[in-house]
Amino acid sequence: MTKFEEYTQIVRNRLSDYRFYHSLCVSDSARELARRYGADEEKAMIAGILHDATKETDEKTQLELIEKAGMKVTELERSQTKFFHQLSGAAFAKCELGIEDEEIISAIRYHTTGHSNMTLMEEIIYLADFISADRNYPDIDEIRKQTERGKEYGLLYATKYTIKSVVDKGKILHPDTVDAYNYFLKTYFYDKR
Repeated sequence: MTKFEEYTQIVRNRLSDYRFYHSLCVSDSARELARRYGADEEKAMIAGILHDATKETDEKTQLELIEKAGMKVTELERSQTKFFHQLSGAAFAKCELGIEDEEIISAIRYHTTGHSNMTLMEEIIYLADFISADRNYPDIDEIRKQTERGKEYGLLYATKYTIKSVVDKGKILHPDTVDAYNYFLKTYFYDKR
């Protein structure tokens, strides 16, 4: 049994059918993006299958995992529990599964918010979570189209979509997402002029 198969079984036992199917789809998307952009496909598949491993875990257990890994939770993250699972997912991979590969850990850690100066693997998992085959929300076709055009277009469009969606709902926007947007714009577009 490969590591990917082992982790898939672990995730299968932790998640609902819906969330497990989403994780499989993200893993498939991540593999395709990794192939396209010259990243390690196995690592992308592992990060993809594990990205939501703690999404359905209770908040108390998630916080315990985060603390066990020595990670900090900001006041903003504490007030918006939807951010927990990216932190606790990275902590779970590291502390419970013994994964030491920082590419995988950080890709899980930032798959929801993004951040400035993302690694290629972080960008792949961030995008894969947006465009996976199971996704069906307004603008999904445009996000996929922009990603086909080039990863920088997909990243910028997806981040812009997130910011607009969060603001329109009157929700709190994570500063890492704003930093990601500014970084993508500056790095991939302004610095190319």
